[in-house]
Amino acid sequence: MRAVAAMCVAATCFAFAACGNSNTSESTGNSSASSSATSGLTKIEGVKDTAKVGEKPVLEFKKPLEISNNSYAVLQEGDGAVVEPGNRVCAQGMMVDTKTGDVKSSTWESNQMDCSLVAAKPGEAKTSYMTVINGLKLNSTVAFGINDSSSNSSYLMVMTLKKQSKDLTKAEGTKVKNIPSNLPKVTNAADGKPSIDMNGYKGSDKLVVQPLIEGNGDKLESNSYAVVKYTGWLLDGKQFDSSWDRNSTFDVNMQGGVIEGWLQGLKGQKVGSEVLLVIPPSLGYGDKAQGEIPANSTLVFVVDILAKY
Repeated sequence: MRAVAAMCVAATCFAFAACGNSNTSESTGNSSASSSATSGLTKIEGVKDTAKVGEKPVLEFKKPLEISNNSYAVLQEGDGAVVEPGNRVCAQGMMVDTKTGDVKSSTWESNQMDCSLVAAKPGEAKTSYMTVINGLKLNSTVAFGINDSSSNSSYLMVMTLKKQSKDLTKAEGTKVKNIPSNLPKVTNAADGKPSIDMNGYKGSDKLVVQPLIEGNGDKLESNSYAVVKYTGWLLDGKQFDSSWDRNSTFDVNMQGGVIEGWLQGLKGQKVGSEVLLVIPPSLGYGDKAQGEIPANSTLVFVVDILAKY
């Protein structure tokens, strides 16, 4: 999870766990999730959350609290809607030292919720934590044990589920008019999958960013993560990659981890948009071959932006 990764001081971080069935309760492991969903997980005993449902947790436990990795506790059952399979979940989080009870970090004060988690759909191979999300209600609070033996530190990662939403499945918005006639021609199937006619296009030594559909969602910023579907081609029309063919999405860290042409081309684009990117070698893979991509290749991508977190 994005916020968890930012807050973690231990070696391992975890996603959300299961829900309980009392508003202010000691963790007992009561859960609407099936036992198979939590197989491989152990329950943390002796932790109470005395805050009101949906508010910043106030934990009570005997210190020091002995915990292990792959452990969880249900602290509050929420009073909101049940999280639906496939929905994106946003949560507030805090890290609590199990030896002292001190709050080491928290998103509650900045209200910068972590929206990186997607509840599993039926039949998806997900971790036990993510599968259990399907049984939670919004405003539920759960805790996960993090034990870093290398630093002799242990923490509770406490998450309160606040919102859910559905990612788009394809670009949705207004089709852009007056697209330069010399660019490759893109058409979309009913499900949104793009195909391309290179239209005699010879490429460019500069980055070309051409929106094809302008979405109505939030703009991507340099600190965003973008959820996208994409297809990539060489100038000769050869397809070298497509998340559409894998029926999967890709999460883009706008701070790095992808080629520079993506970072520059997607920044400022809106969720719901479809964008044509022509990326010269200097902003792609340069003079190094990459799989089916020869060295010094100009790359052509069509990218659908489905969500931001």
